[in-house]
Amino acid sequence: MSNRILIIDDDELVCRTLQRVLVKFEYEVEYCLDGEAALEKVKNFEPDLILLDIYLTTVNGLDLLKDFQKQFFNIPVIMITGYSDVNIAVKAMKLGAYDFLLKPVDIDQLKLIVEKAFSNINLKAEVDKLQAIVKTDILTKDFFGKSSKIKKILSAAEKLAKSIDTTILIDGESGTGKEMIAKFVHQNSPRANGPFIQLNVSAIPRELAESELFGHEKGAFTGAQQKTKLGKFELANGGTILLDEIGDLSQDLQVKLLRVLQEKKFYRVGGEREVNVDVRVLAATNKNLEEEVKKGNFREDLFYRLNVGNVNIPPLRERQEDIPVLAYQFLNEFSQKFDKQIKRIDPSALELLQSYYWKGNIRELRNVMERVTLLLEEDELKDRHFQFLIPQGQTGIKSGKDEFILKVPSKGIKIELVLRKLIEDTLRITNGNQVKAAEVLGLSRSKLRYRMEQLGIEVTRKVTPTDK
Repeated sequence: MSNRILIIDDDELVCRTLQRVLVKFEYEVEYCLDGEAALEKVKNFEPDLILLDIYLTTVNGLDLLKDFQKQFFNIPVIMITGYSDVNIAVKAMKLGAYDFLLKPVDIDQLKLIVEKAFSNINLKAEVDKLQAIVKTDILTKDFFGKSSKIKKILSAAEKLAKSIDTTILIDGESGTGKEMIAKFVHQNSPRANGPFIQLNVSAIPRELAESELFGHEKGAFTGAQQKTKLGKFELANGGTILLDEIGDLSQDLQVKLLRVLQEKKFYRVGGEREVNVDVRVLAATNKNLEEEVKKGNFREDLFYRLNVGNVNIPPLRERQEDIPVLAYQFLNEFSQKFDKQIKRIDPSALELLQSYYWKGNIRELRNVMERVTLLLEEDELKDRHFQFLIPQGQTGIKSGKDEFILKVPSKGIKIELVLRKLIEDTLRITNGNQVKAAEVLGLSRSKLRYRMEQLGIEVTRKVTPTDK
């Protein structure tokens, strides 16, 4: 079904021209020439987006915008105005308009702004869907995001989950959501009706680790006064156990864990009778266990036994498409927790969140959303609420594996100088190879040459032995 756009302008020529252009972009478009009839037209046509002229014959566009905000809050409105009315357009933005276009309307700009508006509409629909998911304990694929990387991970996890006892090693940086992937595996496995037990190995004192894993009998050690304590493996019987931070497990317990994986039985601390269990083991780590094996810190046989199935979770900065979905998920969580009525994150704020480096991954994002939700007294998150993420005096742009910090002088700088410096430095790195430089900058060769000619950049490529 095509997205619907309503054009409200008392100039029929403008309406017909915009309609003809937007229909070519496969939108369903209607227009209204009468400002007084616009509200009724919106009710009947039910548009997904409105293009509204600021000056109408019978009604002021700003007054109509206010009416739309009251009655149709979820419909984004793009204002149309002349060059002399930019200040009024800015006022319209403050009143809640999504964006504005200047007359005569530039087709490329129109296409860009409309596409961006619908992108936000689709995101909102996904968030509404996600909010329904969050209210339950069942994790669906939508819970994790929409990037191609996370979809590939979830597809692999879903396939591995079908086995009843295959061990899986889940690795990735701290805070990437390894425990949630483990829970997803459990819920999609034949053991879904059984218990799901988590144990963070690194959080247990070394002297109590064996008891936590396998339990103990009364009097097994000082402080063991109760009759019998069941360990996590017994509690997980018939279900799944997640051993988080498995790389921190001591050498002696690595031996005992290997035996449990192979024989499905163990002794409680101080016990004389073997305990049999039917448990699927998932392990998670932020360490490179292959390197730990080489260093002698982790048993090679245990590594291979755990790594039958493997799921690697990339850091959040490498799957930026997931950030808006996760941000809304946490906003929903903390809005309920703190009894707030925050329903929306402004697109500029989402762009800031997507450009941030997120060294702490999803855990850091969650903490940030908790902070701003707790402190905010408004009903919408803006980019200014996240300015604490950017070091003072810098405009932070951090993405992918590399970090890029743009330092803006307090007195300002001309964009031409920034572009010249960026292109010259890139050409220097690529030894004057314009094809490679274009790839680094994400430009076509022709666009790079155009920019070079525009800025007066000339370069003579040095020939190295490898070029011959």
